[in-house]
Amino acid sequence: MEYFIIKDMENIKIKKVTSSDIEILQKIGRQTFFETFSESNTEDNMKKYLEDGFSAEKLADELAHEHSEFYFALDGQEAIGYLKLNTGDAQTEVQETESLEIERIYVLQNYHGKKVGQILYEKAIEMAIKRKSKYVWLGVWEENPRAINFYKKNGFEEFDKHVFILGDDEQTDILMKKML
Repeated sequence: MEYFIIKDMENIKIKKVTSSDIEILQKIGRQTFFETFSESNTEDNMKKYLEDGFSAEKLADELAHEHSEFYFALDGQEAIGYLKLNTGDAQTEVQETESLEIERIYVLQNYHGKKVGQILYEKAIEMAIKRKSKYVWLGVWEENPRAINFYKKNGFEEFDKHVFILGDDEQTDILMKKML
């Protein structure tokens, strides 16, 4: 029998991701995406998305974009989750310039229910307030009730939908926003 000891979440630190962290970002990105969506998608679609969406080149481009930022949640030195924020022309949908997009909050499965997502979310809100954003918005897959409930609990409301392509599958994301 295996036992996992989850440390007190007070020990979770947030670190801004830099270009020297590409390999760690790629690993945590692929692992958390796979854990979250592999059961609901075909193996081929997952493989293609994990290769393309988390290639070192794509991540380097995203990190270099002046309107995108990534943050790790660290338990000691281990990345256990991450956050991606977009403003301006980095946003995945055209929004007001005073908005901030939470493009990704992903946490390793072993840390689900341990408040790591909440800590990353609070970092996003901190950055939105610092930037004097009018609102924060995001897209969440319509078949991810855990995430939808998380955002509703944090005061987000649905305002639209958009298509997200995973391999050859067109999926619908619910767009949600929270006024600040």
